[in-house]
Amino acid sequence: MLDHAGLSGGRIGPNALMQLAPVLDRMVGEAARRDLFAAHGLMAVPDGSAMIDEGLVAAIHQDMRLRHPAQARAMARAAGLATGDYILANRIPAPARMVLRALPAPLAARMLTRAITAHAWTFCGTGALTAHPGHPTVFEITDNPVVRGELRPRPICDWHAAVFERLFATLVHPKARARETTCCAMGHAACRFELRWR
Repeated sequence: MLDHAGLSGGRIGPNALMQLAPVLDRMVGEAARRDLFAAHGLMAVPDGSAMIDEGLVAAIHQDMRLRHPAQARAMARAAGLATGDYILANRIPAPARMVLRALPAPLAARMLTRAITAHAWTFCGTGALTAHPGHPTVFEITDNPVVRGELRPRPICDWHAAVFERLFATLVHPKARARETTCCAMGHAACRFELRWR
């Protein structure tokens, strides 16, 4: 398991933990969340003013999966959906949202994919994002830092998948759904997410 001493120096946007905190409070209790964060040297919820170390994000997400295996997937997904909502409300201007919603889904998907790729550093850290527009639209995160060092029998990037899904379901097509088909935690070279809406 990653620990606070093994932080990598790469940075990720604070939503990876900021949106997770209220989900943990609601689903497993504030005391459990405080204990989880404190175990990795985090004594307060990030306030959104600065990027945070990707190693800390990985350590907390991994430890969450170990401590709360029955709820971990649902908690990661809920935090990802909340992150998508934050991005929609605070990072995509209202005129741009209106334009995307008015476009045919294939064109909206292409434009949204370009925007996501341009801001990949906020959620990929030292990993690398490649995107393949179309239907499905595919995102691949090589060496995904959020699951770095984990070994799992199934895909576990529920947070990333939920972020992509919320953005596409809101701006491209209401039936858009994301599915992770390969995962670095399974030994694959990249975490692959497919977005479909038909």
